[in-house]
Amino acid sequence: MNRLKGHFDKAPSPTIERPATNDPPIVNFDDEFISITDYIYRTTARIWEGKQVGLIYDYYADHCPVYTMTGVSMSAEDVVQSTLATLASFPDRTLEAINVVSGKEPSGGLHTSHLIRSHMTNLADSVFGTVTGKDATILVIAHCIVKDNKVIKEWLVRDNYSLVAQLGYDPLHVAHTWAQIDRSESFIEWRNSEIKRITQSVNGQRASYNDDPEIFVRSALQNIWNARMIGDVNLFYSNDAIYHGVAGRNFAGPNEIAGFYMKLLGTISELRFSVDYVCSSNLDGGASLVAVRWSLCGIHSGPALYGQPTNSQIFLIGESQFCVLNGKVVEEWTIFDELSVLADIFRSKRK
Repeated sequence: MNRLKGHFDKAPSPTIERPATNDPPIVNFDDEFISITDYIYRTTARIWEGKQVGLIYDYYADHCPVYTMTGVSMSAEDVVQSTLATLASFPDRTLEAINVVSGKEPSGGLHTSHLIRSHMTNLADSVFGTVTGKDATILVIAHCIVKDNKVIKEWLVRDNYSLVAQLGYDPLHVAHTWAQIDRSESFIEWRNSEIKRITQSVNGQRASYNDDPEIFVRSALQNIWNARMIGDVNLFYSNDAIYHGVAGRNFAGPNEIAGFYMKLLGTISELRFSVDYVCSSNLDGGASLVAVRWSLCGIHSGPALYGQPTNSQIFLIGESQFCVLNGKVVEEWTIFDELSVLADIFRSKRK
């Protein structure tokens, strides 16, 4: 079935920088899709670059929770309105697929971690401020659960700090402005339930390593973040590893990467890092791409990153992708919404 028969189609074939060689099989999908990577690429390109926004009704379930650090939505209609609002402010937005990593969902369906390089020009007022006419390029990761040709749940992380900086705004000013807006009840309920889950489920025990890329990454994150064994960066990363982060943070080698880890741990006390889902794909040349959906919580008790301590609760969701070759991470992309973290800290000062 081709849902665009007789309509404009932006995405006739997939183009991925690092195509996987072991996509899991898809069941009950439209015949035109040859793999889950193909599905993610085509539907994304059709909706965003092709402007066929109405396809969201075809490709998203009527009830589809979407979690972001700016809010929680629950329906395909919400996704339609959010997409239209973004395109109204950034009508030329493009979404270039860098990686798509996939894995099975135990209750049925497939997980996909879609790393995107997104370019856009601000041509109308937006949630960030008045129109600037400036260009921006940022990284985004959309983590979806897809079943029977429809997205049934999504976690979306975007480097909003870099976006507002490139558009010419002062990120701190935008965060202060956002802090004047009260969180929705649905977001507060979700945030509180997630903090409770993380607090109750995460411990500081050390984990053992082995050669399986997923276990290797999961163990390293447990040891570095929760057991505070920061020196394990030397086991985890190759000497020439490249780290692509948010807010312009790009590091080379274990020492620079460890420096950021220590700043975050020094800023957030009682930090608990939860690995919420892990999947991986094989690449040509023997490398693996490991995707991790994660969340963390803690107390803003140090000045290293986010200003003078407020002792407020910090919570955030994020997504990382690790390219593992010969038992070491050689490249990493870690994305979270740091602008929303700052807004929450400023919001806590209102109380």
